[in-house]
Amino acid sequence: MARVSVLTGCADKPYAIGLGSTLIAQRIPFDVIGGDDLEGPLFREAEDVTLLNLRGDQRPVAGALTKALRVLAYYGRLIRYAATAEPKIFHILWNNKFEAFDRTALMLYYKALRKKIVLTVHNVNAGKRDLNDSVLNRATLKMQYRLADHIFVHTHDMKKELMADFGVSPSAVTVIPFGMNATVPNTSLLPVEAKLRLGISPSEKTMLFFGNIAPYKGLEYLVAALPLLKPGGYRVIIAGNPKAGVEEYWQGIRRVIDAGVAGAEILEKIEFVPDSETELYFKAADVLVLPYKHIFQSGVLFLAYNFGLPVLAADVGSLHEDIEEGETGFMFKPEDPADLARAIERYFHSDLYKELPRRRRRISDYANERHSWDTVGEMTRAVYDGLLGVMLRSTSAQTA
Repeated sequence: MARVSVLTGCADKPYAIGLGSTLIAQRIPFDVIGGDDLEGPLFREAEDVTLLNLRGDQRPVAGALTKALRVLAYYGRLIRYAATAEPKIFHILWNNKFEAFDRTALMLYYKALRKKIVLTVHNVNAGKRDLNDSVLNRATLKMQYRLADHIFVHTHDMKKELMADFGVSPSAVTVIPFGMNATVPNTSLLPVEAKLRLGISPSEKTMLFFGNIAPYKGLEYLVAALPLLKPGGYRVIIAGNPKAGVEEYWQGIRRVIDAGVAGAEILEKIEFVPDSETELYFKAADVLVLPYKHIFQSGVLFLAYNFGLPVLAADVGSLHEDIEEGETGFMFKPEDPADLARAIERYFHSDLYKELPRRRRRISDYANERHSWDTVGEMTRAVYDGLLGVMLRSTSAQTA
């Protein structure tokens, strides 16, 4: 099979490693374009795989000028690589730092080099989700989606939005599962040990809100639901960092918490949580809460399932497709603290909670079966084969 280039955008290490692993299993030769975070035996030692570390160091401690120069140097290396790259297919997992440039000029450059472009879309229109959409944002998105030869999305609702809002042909879109996160350590640490390490009593009913803090994630509704709970020994862990530009939003929530929240104690870990510490929070929790206002699918949900942790989720996007009521979690009405409070009490009175030590393995098996990287690999290869077949027929016709 002809070679493929996987352009990671130096983002979402778990997805890059998951896809890379399944491409290796499928015996697909490929280049992977990334930074220091992808250095390791997976890509360095695999047969027919070349890791091109074009980005290098991405540590955020550098000054603004250093960061800018690093990014510009990376773009220069990327442009030079594309000019002479052997792969006929460029598979873009994420755009780079300057989204508008990637969606327009860089896409046109790849097309001028006669590359077939496959695009994995994790958010159809993040601007719409984050309430900062614009004419420029939609125009550049439309250009990228139209220039791509094939697009992968994770839900049927995402496919519908691509078709309705951006005029993408249904035949150019494939819905693939969101592969499980296999990069976070999962040791023999027991839930009771995790709770004790965080100063939480084993008897406390512990809820987790995890990941970046942003308005679309609806943390304020979880905080507002807590005073509505009947007394029951509840604890909430908030572990994550506010996204850039939402500091005022977080401070508003913080003021409510500081004023005193009846019904639950809150443990705050307001900073980036590295992979090495993630296990601690997911094992200390009895349930993950996703009070989202707008989302198609959540990587945090599958991270929870990886640890066998049930999920309480707002009924938005396609979250209902991955939650089996009473088996892997419960749904509640979005932006409704009262219904969220009812869902919390329902969960902690359910057999799912009472039998949690036994149910954890079942939840993990359920998710791994539905969101297997093997399935992702087979579907990805089929798209690659189809695009290469079109190219080969075109070449044959020119020769004839």
